[in-house]
Amino acid sequence: MTEALLTMPPEGTPILVRAGKRISSLARRATAVATAAALLVGSWPVHAQQGGPPLLRDAETEQLLRDYTRPILRAAGLEKQNIQVVIINDSTFNAFVADGRRIFVNYGALRESETPNQIIGVLAHETGHLAGGHLAKLREQVSRAQTQLIIAMLLGLGAAVAGARAGAGNAGAAAVAAPQAAIMRTMLSYQRQQEENADKAGVKFLNATGQSARGMYETFKRFSEQSLYAAAGADPYNMSHPMPAERVRALAELARSSPYWDKKDDPALQLRHDMMRAKVSGFMERPDTVLRRYPPSNDSLPARYARAIAAYRHGDLRNAMTQIDALIRVQPNNPYFYELKGQAYLEGGKPNEAIAPLRKAVQLSNNAPLIEMLLGQAFVASENKAYTEEAIRMLRSALVREPEAALGYTQLAMAYGRKGDYAEADLASAQAAFLRGDQKTARDLASRAKTRFAIGTPGWVKADDIVNTKPIKN
Repeated sequence: MTEALLTMPPEGTPILVRAGKRISSLARRATAVATAAALLVGSWPVHAQQGGPPLLRDAETEQLLRDYTRPILRAAGLEKQNIQVVIINDSTFNAFVADGRRIFVNYGALRESETPNQIIGVLAHETGHLAGGHLAKLREQVSRAQTQLIIAMLLGLGAAVAGARAGAGNAGAAAVAAPQAAIMRTMLSYQRQQEENADKAGVKFLNATGQSARGMYETFKRFSEQSLYAAAGADPYNMSHPMPAERVRALAELARSSPYWDKKDDPALQLRHDMMRAKVSGFMERPDTVLRRYPPSNDSLPARYARAIAAYRHGDLRNAMTQIDALIRVQPNNPYFYELKGQAYLEGGKPNEAIAPLRKAVQLSNNAPLIEMLLGQAFVASENKAYTEEAIRMLRSALVREPEAALGYTQLAMAYGRKGDYAEADLASAQAAFLRGDQKTARDLASRAKTRFAIGTPGWVKADDIVNTKPIKN
C-alpha cells in the first residue's frame, strides 16, 4: 500500500547535499530495500492502487461465496461488519485482504479449488487476518521498520562523508547495508507470525462452525510443495503466504486434532461448487481448454453448463440455446440458467428475446440486483419506449443495493435519455463516469446536470457533490 512505502528525507538535508552523487546512490539503495520489505509483507497488487484491480461480477458465484463466508464471519464476530468477498480477474491462485472490509479472491483460486472445503479454508485463513487486525498491526510494523531504516541510512551516509574525507572507500556503503538484512529478517519473521496466527484462527472458526480444516491443510500443503521449486512462475499466494515446512506441519497437527477432520462437504454444496467452477471455465477459458476439462463424454450437469457457456461465448448461439434449454429442463427453478439464456440472447443482439428469461431469473433469484441490471439493460437495448419506465424502476432498485455498479448508471442514463429527462440522464452519466475513475468527465456532466435541476433538489445536491469531490491522491 502507498502508506507502507518509505518516505525519504528531502534532498535539501545537509548530509545529502554534502555527500553528492555517491550518497544519492546509497539513498536509492536504502529506499529500494525498504520498499521491497514493504511489498513482501503487503503483497497487494500494484494496480489495486491505480484505479482498482479488474473485477468479475456474477450473481451465482457471489451468492455461493456469501454462503461460504457467512458462518465463518459469524464465528469470528465479524458478521455485522459487511465484509464482502470480491472476485479478481486473474487466473493465478491468490487470495488476500487489503482494506479490512473485503476479501479478494482470484478466479483462479475458485477454479483450482476442487471442493468447497478447500476454498472455505482459504477464506477462513483470510478471515483470521481480519479478526486479528493484522493490517493495522502490519502498518505499524512497517512504519517502525521505516524509521529504523532511515536512521541506519542517515548514519551510513554520515559514515560515507567521513570515510570519503579520510579515504576509507566503502565504509558508508557497509554502514548502510549492515542493518538492511536484519530489518528484512525482522519483517519476514513478523509476516510468518501473522500467517501462523491466521492459520490458528482459521482452524478455530472452522471448528466453531462444524467444518473440517482438511481443505485448508490440503491447499497450504500444495503451496509448501510448490515452494521447493523456483519462484519464477509460482502462484502469488505462495509468495504472499510463505509455507515453510514447519508451518505446514503445525497446521497438519492442529487440523487433524479437530473432531471434524473427516467430515465431508454436503453433496448439494459440492454440486454448487462444481457448477461455479464450470461457469468460471466456460466464461474465462478458451473453447479448446473448456472441452479438455469437460469433454462431450462427460454428461454431468457442470460439464454441460461449461459447454453451453462456451458455445454462446464463442458465437454459436443456436447450439448454445439448445444446450441451455436442456439444462432448464433438468432444473426448471434454477435462476442462473434463465440468466444465462437471457445474457446469451442479449449479447447475441436479440434483446427482446432476452427479456422473458431474464424476468424469470429475477423472480427465481429473489430480485438479485446484478440480474435486475441485466434485465434493465435488455429493456434499454430493445429500444421499445414501452419498457422505459420499467427499465428506470428496475435499474434504480438494483442500484440501491449495488451503488458502485458503473454499468447500472450507464444504462439508467440511457433510459432517462429515452424518456427525455436530461437532468437525470446527465446525473446518471456523471455517476457512471465517477465510478469508472474519470473525474473530469464526471465533473463536466454533473455541472451540466446542476443547470437542469432546481437548486437544492436531491438531484442538484448529488450533482453538486460530484462537482466538489476532489480526486484521491495516492
